[in-house]
Amino acid sequence: MDLLSMNGVSKSFFDVTVLDRVDFVVREGEVHALLGENGAGKSTLMNILAGVLDKDAGSVRFDGRQFDHITVKESENAGIAFVHQELNLFNDLTVYENIYLRKEIIGALGILNKKAMIENTRDLFNRLGVDIDPAALVSELDTSKKQLLEIAKALFAQAKLFILDEPTTALNSNEIEHLFSIIRRLKAEGKTFIFISHKMNEIFAIADRYTVLNNGRMVMSGDIKDTNPREVTRLMVGGKLVDAGYYFERKLGNPVLILRGLTGSGFENVDLTVREGEVIGFTGLKGAGISELFQTIFGVLPMRSGDIELFGRKINKQTIHGAMRSRVAMIAANRKENSIIPDMALLENFYASEHVLSRRRQVIRRRKEVANYDALRDKLGVKAADPLDLITSLSGGNQQKVILARWLNTNAKILIMDNPTQGIDVGAKAEIYKLILELANSGITVLFNTLEIPEIQKVADRCIVFFHGRIQAELERNDISEEKVMLCATGAANMREDAI
Repeated sequence: MDLLSMNGVSKSFFDVTVLDRVDFVVREGEVHALLGENGAGKSTLMNILAGVLDKDAGSVRFDGRQFDHITVKESENAGIAFVHQELNLFNDLTVYENIYLRKEIIGALGILNKKAMIENTRDLFNRLGVDIDPAALVSELDTSKKQLLEIAKALFAQAKLFILDEPTTALNSNEIEHLFSIIRRLKAEGKTFIFISHKMNEIFAIADRYTVLNNGRMVMSGDIKDTNPREVTRLMVGGKLVDAGYYFERKLGNPVLILRGLTGSGFENVDLTVREGEVIGFTGLKGAGISELFQTIFGVLPMRSGDIELFGRKINKQTIHGAMRSRVAMIAANRKENSIIPDMALLENFYASEHVLSRRRQVIRRRKEVANYDALRDKLGVKAADPLDLITSLSGGNQQKVILARWLNTNAKILIMDNPTQGIDVGAKAEIYKLILELANSGITVLFNTLEIPEIQKVADRCIVFFHGRIQAELERNDISEEKVMLCATGAANMREDAI
């Protein structure tokens, strides 16, 4: 019996179609995997079901009821629970207070019956086989218990359909298996799940049926037993052609960065040798450990074990200032939060890093600073006039170029870029690709992290694929393909019949 039927659902934003007549059917009592690359339309489709967005066309039928314009409240009341990847919990409240929020048990005198709420919460956890103290502050829980608390909240609210959006991103293997045992237990009770994930081993372990979206369209739906990880991966990536017009071969120099058994928060036992002028693209699913690795090399996060060798010098404890003095630079992810200083002018943003390195110099020579800024502005093609304009007056792509110029002004020889094309348009991306190769041709080594495989194909000499905090694959340029990278990034390459 069909619990959910979405037919011909379409949605556009500013004349850009993100869902194009999508059909999506989920049967009662099944785990249904909703699959697709980033931007395929999965989140938009689920946000329509959850009442966050309104569809432009199509129909939604759930549990025998037709919804013309479903709202968040109607969706919740109907029994649909959306457990987001970014958990919606109140850290300053206790566990039972999160469970009973807006559903408190109140006694005859209007006093909260805390004892009853705690006992009921404990009974709920016992039903799930979850060991959580109902009176503990949510802020004291680890990520896996917060994930289980979200599911318990949905169960308490009498949910019939659970939408789990990348629920295992921050969980280890034991925690994932515990989550799966709970899903199986609830499924046996008649509950239904939509499971959104990129991890093939998990999909084939827990799902009954699947639907693949590609570029806003439904391309395949069926029983999981009738397909395999390689076929699903092929459906997800489609037959994309990659513009390889940026890359050119260069002579690489001696090793400048060597990692030996490097272990830190979110990654472990990383061995890697990087040569002068080399461009290496890193990729993996969100939470795979790449950002944490980059931050550890730059000194933002501490090393737990292993060592870093920079230009022949072994480093057992890295700091940000130490990395900068070693001519290492890092363009952090999320430019608005971590890179630009919005209340400062272009010139001040440009010189921020160099001033840290030369903080003992008491005199700032404005004419020299402007000359250096003008030279790098012209070299990088920054579209800006007055260096005293605020950096927020520029487009995202030009802001990113100013941040790049900031680090080049420190004479950095190793450039770490975490998602460098985030939030910039196609034209600006193309300029960033060309700049990366020009810098590499001048002897600067570039390490960059991206979820977009075509970016790696455009500029990288090698591709490092992470899975669960470890290097899953090291691919030479001629071996890089979207299908192969996706197989490695999702763990599908570990499955015997699909080993590379």
